[in-house]
Amino acid sequence: MDLGLNFKIKMGTIAENLDSVRKRIEAACERPGRNPAEIMLVAVTKTVLPEQMNEAIEAGVTQIGENRVREAWEKYPHVRPVTWHLVGHLQTNKVKRALQLFEWIHSVDSFHLAEKIEHESAKFERTIPILLEVKTSPEPTKFGVPVGETLEFVKKISAFGHIQIEGLMTIAPFTDEEAPIRKSFKTLRELRDHIAKAKIPGVRMNHLSMGMSHDFEIAIEEGATIVRIGTAIFGPRQT
Repeated sequence: MDLGLNFKIKMGTIAENLDSVRKRIEAACERPGRNPAEIMLVAVTKTVLPEQMNEAIEAGVTQIGENRVREAWEKYPHVRPVTWHLVGHLQTNKVKRALQLFEWIHSVDSFHLAEKIEHESAKFERTIPILLEVKTSPEPTKFGVPVGETLEFVKKISAFGHIQIEGLMTIAPFTDEEAPIRKSFKTLRELRDHIAKAKIPGVRMNHLSMGMSHDFEIAIEEGATIVRIGTAIFGPRQT
């Protein structure tokens, strides 16, 4: 398995790349005996043009992931109907605009942010599915709730009526070494199981959003239900 910054992928058309990714998902599911239908593929489109996004949608993509609210808003009118996921860090001053576009938020990492989402969702009279971002590796640039504080965080926001906790999200260390990547994903799965056992009213632990182009196969082996894949579908990111 090719990992990390130097991972290789033979880029073809977007449809060909999607087919390759789906086959890799199926192969990764076979190893632990999982059903590929359990895996939600979110095509991450940071810096990807609307024309390319539409090409992916024509090839069967139904879930789009964006990192930035502003970029998503600029693209949205030009993209065919699809479910939009916010997978990047969300600032509280962008929550209102985010809720007008995104159907899932993967990156809730503080009480203040959860409270703001609850407040704005109530204005829209909607309940939005969210995932709690957990910091499972020590890089200082990463966001996320510390592993040891996540259960109490879940309890603290579980009574909010306009957010629905659906599970957890993490980003593994970006490295060529498999062991720390696998450890990060295993940590999230074990944390999910621990929270699920607490049986907190109104809280669902149905989803683990983990795994990107360089490590999604490991994530699937460790229990991912959502994988966020950009480069393996659209090619190297344009800056």
